[in-house]
Amino acid sequence: MTYAPVTPVPPAVQPTIPSDRFVLRPLQTSDVGLISMYAADPVLARGTRSIPHPLPDGVIAAMIARASQPGRVEDVWAMDGSRAGHAEVLGLVSLVRMDRAQSEVFFWVAPAFWNVGFATEALRALLTANPHGARQYFAESFQDNPGSARVLTNCGFDYLGDAEAFSLARNAVVPTWTYMMKTGL
Repeated sequence: MTYAPVTPVPPAVQPTIPSDRFVLRPLQTSDVGLISMYAADPVLARGTRSIPHPLPDGVIAAMIARASQPGRVEDVWAMDGSRAGHAEVLGLVSLVRMDRAQSEVFFWVAPAFWNVGFATEALRALLTANPHGARQYFAESFQDNPGSARVLTNCGFDYLGDAEAFSLARNAVVPTWTYMMKTGL
């Protein structure tokens, strides 16, 4: 019996998603400078699991390269405000594919743009577009970051419980609040 080789199916093309004040678009190599500048901020880095501090050279370029690979499990979008007179990158939002039609959402906004609703707007646009066709979304917020928790609850996420996650910038396990949202699919 002859078997045909199995060809991995790449994820769907990552769409550009409109919102009122910016678009969510796939990352591009020209984003390295702005994202590196923002990610080097120790306060921003401490609010994430994945940004180390101090930020080593090449980390952001490698992240953008991973986000462009056909076999990726994470889709990353830049909040691009250039058409509305804002910065080309205001922050990032991403979805990580999980099993059983589930995705985990992550986001951050550059400190210069905090407290103006960009994170909520980005997350609402992403959830409405539902590019992974997810039936459930999961998210978390460090317990010392109630602003991120508010973004999640404002977007319809329900609190599930307390947990912990490792933060590269803190080099420590940090208490988190865990959230879940079901979609209409």
